[in-house]
Amino acid sequence: MAIDVLLTSPEVQEFIKDALKRKMDALQVSTALAKKFTNEERAAIMDYMALVPKFQEKFFDPSSKESLGKFLLCDKLALEQSTAQDIGRWKSKLWEVAHEQKEMTVYDLCCGMGGDSFFVPNFLNVVGVDLDENRLHMYRYNNKVFGKVGQTLLADARTANQSSKNSGCIHPQLFTIDPARRSIDGENQRDLNNLTPTFEEVVELSKNYKGGMAKLPPGYPTNEIPESCELIYLGSHADCRECLVLFGILAQNPGKVRAVMVNKKGETQAQWWGNLREIQAESNKDAEKNLPGCERSFRNSTSKEDLPVGELSGYLAEPTALLIRSHLFGTVAKENDINAHLISEGIAYVSSNQPLPSPAFASFKVLSHCEIATAAVRNMLKQFNIGSLTLKLRGVKIDPDVEIKRLKPKGKNSATLFYTRIAGNKTAILAERV
Repeated sequence: MAIDVLLTSPEVQEFIKDALKRKMDALQVSTALAKKFTNEERAAIMDYMALVPKFQEKFFDPSSKESLGKFLLCDKLALEQSTAQDIGRWKSKLWEVAHEQKEMTVYDLCCGMGGDSFFVPNFLNVVGVDLDENRLHMYRYNNKVFGKVGQTLLADARTANQSSKNSGCIHPQLFTIDPARRSIDGENQRDLNNLTPTFEEVVELSKNYKGGMAKLPPGYPTNEIPESCELIYLGSHADCRECLVLFGILAQNPGKVRAVMVNKKGETQAQWWGNLREIQAESNKDAEKNLPGCERSFRNSTSKEDLPVGELSGYLAEPTALLIRSHLFGTVAKENDINAHLISEGIAYVSSNQPLPSPAFASFKVLSHCEIATAAVRNMLKQFNIGSLTLKLRGVKIDPDVEIKRLKPKGKNSATLFYTRIAGNKTAILAERV
């Protein structure tokens, strides 16, 4: 029996439901499967079973028992690369600009298991395009689970528009694309030179459509984004998960960039705006240079072009990852305190005369600071009667757990201790959350 047929069979899916409900361990599962299946089939079922809770959490409503009983067809890599439901639901609103136009079709280029198609509004036709027939099989199966037709086209994303004419498929007017980031061994990887198709090719193929969106890694250099596009950074409070480039009719705010914090329901929790041109010149400065083979690399740090560098003021703020990735934290900080500045170039800590607003920043009131030396830090903790301590590190390498044990804080108060740099010098900053 073919593995995909096996995994989607009622017998296997009922077994997995029961095993997960009973919280069977790996040995119990293996023993039970050995009674009916070959070693190869048993291994495939157990590998798939490990993915089931992950794709149910990623794509379905956890409060719905009916949704948690649904199964998708995927492998580990396809699941990792797919867009989750919170981001997918938020992005679905971007397609509303095509609502008034009749019979519009979206080509999901490099479609994989179909994550970018699941939440496309039903007034649009969707066709999955991929060079991997196995991925297209996943796409067709999964879209039926979501109540969609799941039409597919085996074609290169770069020529899919022309291939649709030759194959008799619905001719597309819109596209969405998540360029493949597979290395030779098939693992997901970070080298931006290995996007397939390249972003330059995505820009070229976009000319064949009325509009579309391209999903890029969050650190992709913005100086390659055409000013006719709109750039959106999407994520949660804790991280930035994708960089979305909008083309044509979807780019309702050309030349603009925004960072959007999305909640679990796919709603906008907060957003910040800026101008694409203003951030492009700085998009590739201070990037990590130690990623092998990366001429284009992810930008994680900051520079004096983001904000000036100055002395430690009364407050210290940590920008959300979305603002760092979108290069907007300096603009947002200045809007709230004209004197906001970095305390050291390359480190994303902002100092100001007043607290910077949440959720853009986590702000702390500075109590004191000293050199990073055990005796000096202990005296500072003793002065403020600190017994409970959270240690944050930027620009300093040290094991936080080992360091806290070494400091042996004793007292009734709690605080946050920053091990970082001021003007390049290693400094311990004691602060309390505002």
